[in-house]
Amino acid sequence: MQGVFGSVASRYDVMNDAMSMGIHRIWKDAMMDWLAPRAGQKLLDVAGGTGDISFRFLKRAGAGGAETTHATVLDLTEPMLVEGRKRAEAESMADSLDWVVGDAMALPFADNSFDVYTISFGIRNVTRPADALAEAYRVLRPGGRLMVLEFSQIPNPGLQWAYDRYSFNVIPEMGRLIANDRDSYQYLVESIRQFPDQETFLQMVRDAGFEQAKYRNLTMGVACLHSGWKI
Repeated sequence: MQGVFGSVASRYDVMNDAMSMGIHRIWKDAMMDWLAPRAGQKLLDVAGGTGDISFRFLKRAGAGGAETTHATVLDLTEPMLVEGRKRAEAESMADSLDWVVGDAMALPFADNSFDVYTISFGIRNVTRPADALAEAYRVLRPGGRLMVLEFSQIPNPGLQWAYDRYSFNVIPEMGRLIANDRDSYQYLVESIRQFPDQETFLQMVRDAGFEQAKYRNLTMGVACLHSGWKI
């Protein structure tokens, strides 16, 4: 897994724009709308890569007064974190950001450490998603919130067929042309198809202990947001 993302790190953001025609930015903004970050919160962004979610979170939350808002970006692949640190936002928000190499299934943090846990287009790449969800529950404080943004399944079979044709035929070729790495993007589209559908993953969130668990489809189910609370 580290090899896949290490090889594409420098072109990762460009590929995200190309693959989704920029729509991933709208999905991430929708994530922030539902999350409604507040000043003073502590975010853990797992598989946070180049910092997209953390930057959005810090901008939305604003100043925290006596207790500053803080984001910790954790990723298994150090080259992704290196790319994140190079971004202009990283320099202006340096005091509010930490970059940590770590595993979603064995987080290097104490229990009850964070107010918010996010993982964006990362949980389908975790070997044991249930373990990652259990770790999310562990490190969140009581009253803390989980939010997962991930590719999902389109409920309409005809539209799903068309989307599959695009995914398997176009995206690997984009990977070859833009990132000079067809195989990594072939893996990525295959991982999307293997990931549980919305209802199945919702039950996994509940099984991890989260309450008030819900989901919202984005772009007809191409992507989906799952939310849950540690109560």
